[in-house]
Amino acid sequence: MQYKATSPEDYISQLPEERKAPITKLDQLIKKHMPKGLEAGLGYGMLAYYVPKSIYPPGYHCKPFPPLPFINLASQKNFIALYHSGLYAKKELYDWFVAEYPKHSKYKLDMGKSCIRFKKIDDIPYDLIVELLGKMSVDEWIDIYETAIHKK
Repeated sequence: MQYKATSPEDYISQLPEERKAPITKLDQLIKKHMPKGLEAGLGYGMLAYYVPKSIYPPGYHCKPFPPLPFINLASQKNFIALYHSGLYAKKELYDWFVAEYPKHSKYKLDMGKSCIRFKKIDDIPYDLIVELLGKMSVDEWIDIYETAIHKK
């Protein structure tokens, strides 16, 4: 779902009531535990946690104007989505997450390449998300991103 938000607070205020508490909790956890150097704001119509241009001036290769994305959080039509670019970019991290998820949730993992879909909003594995946030530094993300960009 697209929200016409001008700030993270505005984004959250537009959510359906049942989504406000879990999105707010995830947002607070991400801000508290995200890798040092990331900034929070809006990006691509959702909550965004990105590498600022002060740390990585080239920005995102597809559109150099915005900063380099790393984590996004969105309320979609049928689920809450957490996008973590490291899961897509580093197989070991992806494999770790897939193996750990069943230990934290009684529901089957619903995941794309970097998108974790939470359809049961009362069963979001917050502790696992906190652990995931500590698995990759900003420098490691930039190195992985740079390596991938220069392969093309």
